[in-house]
Amino acid sequence: MAAMLGTQRLGVTSSSFCGSRLSLQCRPVKAAPFGVQPTVAGLIGPGKRWEHYELNKNHNVVRKPMHVKKGDTVQVIAGSDKGKVGEIEKVIPKTGQIVVKGINIKTRHVKPKVQGESGQITESESPVHHSNVMLYSTEKQVRSRIGYKVTEDGKKVRYLKKTGEIID
Repeated sequence: MAAMLGTQRLGVTSSSFCGSRLSLQCRPVKAAPFGVQPTVAGLIGPGKRWEHYELNKNHNVVRKPMHVKKGDTVQVIAGSDKGKVGEIEKVIPKTGQIVVKGINIKTRHVKPKVQGESGQITESESPVHHSNVMLYSTEKQVRSRIGYKVTEDGKKVRYLKKTGEIID
């Protein structure tokens, strides 16, 4: 009877009384269907709220396979910087993006941190998607798709299909 009075005081009906302890939620929690990734507060993958990375079955971020590497010379084939040539400085496999030197430059106005200091305007390269660039041959001044072949040594190398130039 004391347990019944306790439930009435909390505003909970007696049907929610499960076992020997008072439980406000007696229904079993539904499991996610097979193939659906469990989410925490609507997030998929690590990182910021607006970064949604695809996860594998072990809940690790799926890395995007890319045709370019750090240090490659590439030409932009789409976007506002179309036709520009630059070298890859950074590769971001989580999102499939790359940072190219001198491409996709954004300006940022920085406020002064200390009184008496003047503000600054900084310029930095922003990432572009790897599908918007092609490898570029500096010798022949032409862009090309990439191919893979095995040398006589048994080493797998990348080469430009148009010129036959070996990259690695």
